[in-house]
Amino acid sequence: MNASTYRANRFAITRIPRPVIQAPMAGGPSTPRLAAAVSTAGGLGFLAAGYKTAGALRAEITAVREATEAPFGVNLFVPQPSVARPGELAEYARTLTPEAERLGVEPGEPRYDDDDWENKIAVLLDLAPAVASFTFDVPEPGIIEALQDRGVAVTVTVTSRPEAERAAAAGADSLSVQGPEAGGHRGTFDATAPGDPTPLYALLEDLAGLGIPLIAAGGIATRADVQEALSRGAVAVQAGTAFLQAEEAGTRAAHRAALASPAFPATAVTRAFSGRYARGLSNDFMRRYDPVAPFGYPEIHHLTSPLRAAAAAANDPHGINLWAGTGFDRCVAGSAASILARLSD
Repeated sequence: MNASTYRANRFAITRIPRPVIQAPMAGGPSTPRLAAAVSTAGGLGFLAAGYKTAGALRAEITAVREATEAPFGVNLFVPQPSVARPGELAEYARTLTPEAERLGVEPGEPRYDDDDWENKIAVLLDLAPAVASFTFDVPEPGIIEALQDRGVAVTVTVTSRPEAERAAAAGADSLSVQGPEAGGHRGTFDATAPGDPTPLYALLEDLAGLGIPLIAAGGIATRADVQEALSRGAVAVQAGTAFLQAEEAGTRAAHRAALASPAFPATAVTRAFSGRYARGLSNDFMRRYDPVAPFGYPEIHHLTSPLRAAAAAANDPHGINLWAGTGFDRCVAGSAASILARLSD
């Protein structure tokens, strides 16, 4: 087939049998097993390419295709210019020294990288998953068109009307509208901005006139949440926290336990772990270091990575990022298929 035929036949979000997308969750929770299970059950499973090499991404796409014939998606983080200041990074590294000593590790190198961006784009163009989604920005000119020429539908994560207008103008097939209720990193294009505080449902209604399919993301935990989002103009929802306790997810043991523990009753927004705003269960690391953490993604992500790995190995929920949305206390454990059915049936 030529490019025009691929474009005409590319996947449409509205074709999902069950209007639920399993959100891509970088750092471990998203696995090929989880993506395949959700897609096989009628939703749209997603792989998270963040923090992986292009070779690892290729292997994961291949693994999903070996497990299911259903369509699935892949999410990439769009690299942005560094906003880190060397002096602030050095000071934060010194501040973290007691935590590193407690865990018996050295802080990581606070380095900048583009997350193997060009090589991952090459993998997407080669293997052509049904959907490619992008977070933190709109890809540079030409990438969206090139993916669409390969039959790949393109979704861009947005958190405000200006971002939505920019993504729509760039030719995105759909928008993942992420409200402030969402767990994990906020997809705001400005790496130093706290993000638009407009609640998800109000943001959906504001964007309804753009003439592009909208996917609702943020705090989706029950069937009632799904129905409410659909009634506000979304064609589907994207749920991440709801799948953290899926049997097929790669969620760390300490993270799973914290989600069900009364010791972690609320979420908060922090930049202490990565240098960029993200929502998770409030723990000691956040309370201690968020007041002094500077901006600087991905530098601070790399700086804290050895500390988080050591805390995870020690099963210490107060030393790792417990990403979760505001609906975490309404989520349940089970198979991916049973969680999908709970949201959509």
